[in-house]
Amino acid sequence: MAKFKQGEIKSFLDYKADLYENENFIEDDPISIPHLFSKKEDIEISAFLTATISWGQRKTIIKNAKRIIELMDLSPYDFVKNHSKLDLIPLSKFVHRTFNGRDLIFFVLSLKNIYLNHGGLENLFIPDSTNENMSKVIHQMKKTFFSISHEDRTRKHISDPLKGSAAKRINMFLRWMVRSNKKKVDFELWKAIRPSQLSCPLDVHTGKVARKLRILKRNQNDFKATLELDSCLKKINPSDPVKYDFALFGLGVFENF
Repeated sequence: MAKFKQGEIKSFLDYKADLYENENFIEDDPISIPHLFSKKEDIEISAFLTATISWGQRKTIIKNAKRIIELMDLSPYDFVKNHSKLDLIPLSKFVHRTFNGRDLIFFVLSLKNIYLNHGGLENLFIPDSTNENMSKVIHQMKKTFFSISHEDRTRKHISDPLKGSAAKRINMFLRWMVRSNKKKVDFELWKAIRPSQLSCPLDVHTGKVARKLRILKRNQNDFKATLELDSCLKKINPSDPVKYDFALFGLGVFENF
């Protein structure tokens, strides 16, 4: 692909981001699940669980995320707070790829601990003013999330950027929670995190497009690549670099760029 002239890349990405960041995007995207709710806690719990299983085909992700919500009686926050042991039994049959019923039950138990003893999910993600990105916050959040008894196998379902992961699903969840709701896609629920502190959710689609656009050189989709892409996107838009997730994802998935 021909190299963009200076200034052209921003215009191109702005155009594509605006094209895809609209309410038409929601229906066929996993973000449609938290959009079923209006209460803050229901939104963030359903978003967190949906993001956790967001790998594979989007139709399957959405179908299985809806199944989780149904298993929680369509009231995620109430279920997390007030479930009984008997209420957890139907969850044991859930499967999405390598995320199984035992994993789901642990996530519900951990979320209960977080809302009862740690002030809620948002509290686990509050950065300080020195954090340029969310990597250290995610690392600490994972420690707290797995501070109650758990199977070792379940730990893989929350990635840790400080262990080298791109942490695509957590970064996507944070985009949902933090970015502006002006275009009615993301939620703008969490105010303590600045959009400039977010990282672009890096996966096979966004990585491929970013390399074609020559805004990412590193071949692996890992934490180092995330930092490289963040650095470039922040030069283009310092206050809201992750808006370009819509552009990169749309180009990759819908336009086969």
